[in-house]
Amino acid sequence: MQQGTLMRKVKSKSWKKQRYFKLQDDCMTIWYQSKRTGKIESAFSISDVETVREGHQSEVLQSLAEEFPPERCFTIVFYGRRGNLDLIAGSAEEAQCWVQGLRQLIEPRSFPLTSALVSCTWIRDWFQKADKNKDGRMNFKEVQRLLKMMNVDMNEDHALRLFQAADKSDSGTLEGEEFVLFYKSLTQREEVLSLFQEYSEDGKKLTLLELVDFLQQEQLEIEGTEELAMGLIDKYEPSETARARHVLSADGFLMYLCSPEGSIFNPQHRALWQDMTQPLCHYFISSSHNTYLIEDQIRGQSSIEGYIRALKRGCRCLEVDCWDGPNGEPMVYHGHTFTSKIPFREVVSTLGKYAFKVGHPALGAGCQVALSGCGRIRDGHPRMPTSPSPTPQELKHKILLKGKKIGRLEDMLDGPGDEAPDVSDDDNGAEAEEERRRAKVGGTQHSPVLQKDKESLAQALSDCVIYCKTVSFRGFQEARSHSRPFEISSLAESKARKLIRDAGNEFVHHNTWQLTRIYPSGMRTDSSNYSPQEMWNVGCQIVALNFQTAGTEMDLCDGLFSQNGRCGYVLKPPFMRDKETLFNPNDPGSREGPGPITLTIQVISGQQLPKVANSKDEAIIDPLVRVEIHGVPADQAHQETKYIENNGFNPRWDETLQFQLHVPELALVRFVVEDYDKTSRNDFVGQFTLAFANIKPGYRHIHLLSKDGTSIPPSSLFVHIRITE
Repeated sequence: MQQGTLMRKVKSKSWKKQRYFKLQDDCMTIWYQSKRTGKIESAFSISDVETVREGHQSEVLQSLAEEFPPERCFTIVFYGRRGNLDLIAGSAEEAQCWVQGLRQLIEPRSFPLTSALVSCTWIRDWFQKADKNKDGRMNFKEVQRLLKMMNVDMNEDHALRLFQAADKSDSGTLEGEEFVLFYKSLTQREEVLSLFQEYSEDGKKLTLLELVDFLQQEQLEIEGTEELAMGLIDKYEPSETARARHVLSADGFLMYLCSPEGSIFNPQHRALWQDMTQPLCHYFISSSHNTYLIEDQIRGQSSIEGYIRALKRGCRCLEVDCWDGPNGEPMVYHGHTFTSKIPFREVVSTLGKYAFKVGHPALGAGCQVALSGCGRIRDGHPRMPTSPSPTPQELKHKILLKGKKIGRLEDMLDGPGDEAPDVSDDDNGAEAEEERRRAKVGGTQHSPVLQKDKESLAQALSDCVIYCKTVSFRGFQEARSHSRPFEISSLAESKARKLIRDAGNEFVHHNTWQLTRIYPSGMRTDSSNYSPQEMWNVGCQIVALNFQTAGTEMDLCDGLFSQNGRCGYVLKPPFMRDKETLFNPNDPGSREGPGPITLTIQVISGQQLPKVANSKDEAIIDPLVRVEIHGVPADQAHQETKYIENNGFNPRWDETLQFQLHVPELALVRFVVEDYDKTSRNDFVGQFTLAFANIKPGYRHIHLLSKDGTSIPPSSLFVHIRITE
């Protein structure tokens, strides 16, 4: 349809604007314009779209369910923290046309993208952006504009030579294959070609034995290298003739280095690779704070999108603050604040749909829900393992409730006991401090509120609390004497820091047999985050973060839990699971095992780095690379390269950075690219974070992520990694 499809763009029950939506000829871009003014208001790329949901699958569309049937409604969900786009088509047929069409366009991304496919998409995107008059050709003026857009500051004479060499038709313009030729000459990787020729006797190909030498000597592949080399040739060599001869061309070599096998992240650790049969307290568990909030803590919006986004990121511990609502229906919101409210039943329905979609399919990754307040629970006797210390493997596809409990857990697991029933609460604990803070925010006296909560705790809800019974923390000695492995305490970040400082080893020891949850300070009303690393250093399992807030803290969280099938569970190192451990993160010498290791990183080059957000077309970045080590205090460090002036397209640094790691098992390595600014703070360009245990040595590419944690292909760094004792 030339004009586009007329649909309603919906932001709220009262905000419904008609817009024309159209898929551009490149099949990669969608724009929409105002029906009233005809002005194009916005556009987005198909590559920005994560999924499409049919029907009333958002709060806004649910609120309009009586006005518009589900067959006409759908939601476009974007990657990262970008807001969803709720749309209402004029008919069910039009809605299906868009839903099915969008799914067809984003479907190829379900399969691994080769470097050739990424480059093809990238070339097409740039051609469409630079071809201003849309005639399918590009003159030299348009090419010059393109170079600026691509972060390239190139001498005009050199650019003209490349242009003329690619213009095989002598037409003064580039089209089709001519532009591809120009792009390839522009992206020639001299540093990769030099490495290729170092191992190639004739400089044109790598024989099978030459490739084996490279894999053994540089990539430190030890076992099955000949089979590995054969597999790489079959997978990445574009020439059928070369594949038949079992040789790898320079193009195939580059494709291998840009592939998952050539990534800094060990591909074997992407899948489920750790033992999942140990007690729950032996794992770090991906955890969120006030999961329902997608903005600030005082006036922010509560939304089921908070749960969907957290679960899709592999989060396994969610928070549900449940309060009495109208007509006795429980509502979820940040109590005693001005945040919006969502029905408890919508939250439960969302958990049912999304709790086990992410993670290794064989694991199903048990999900914990931190539940406060009261609600009507129909099934008061769920079937659970009878072990006092269940494992993730035993808890597959099950949901645990963390909360207060009437009576003793032993009475449910082992039958009646001699001890009189009690109502477990946190009146003197850290969670009570959070409740008091919340009460003060709302101007309500906290004591009656807490007493009312205690008195109104539903027996049916209490019966659902198994293994994660909330207890007050009154010191490590008290815990050793009176607590049980199936109980859990929550500590504010400030309390946790004091314990780390004053009793590091005791904290580590405590976390070998019982769960500990850490939550942000009540002063973080802007939903900012604390560093999770210092909490992981003492083995705290449930380190709750505000998932809606991008930054270093969430990069560390995503980096740690990007391994092990993204199941949300990461096994702690052996010295943090031993009940006799002497480890104290403040004294790295207390760790049993080999001595410090040296991590040497040669930062070689960057490829097609993105522009800084909201910068002008003609602006070109001055990139530098900073490498950060996050770990025990003795290992905390960062170093950075010099900046390269006016080149975000193919900067070369060739600088070596070196770090000594005393406790590598706890270290996370964060690579950050910034745009240098001598008069103000550097601007963020991209980052990638991973656990040291997941690093593959050798010549590796680091595929950068945005501030929201989404991929930005084909932006990458090329590095050489060495690890020595």
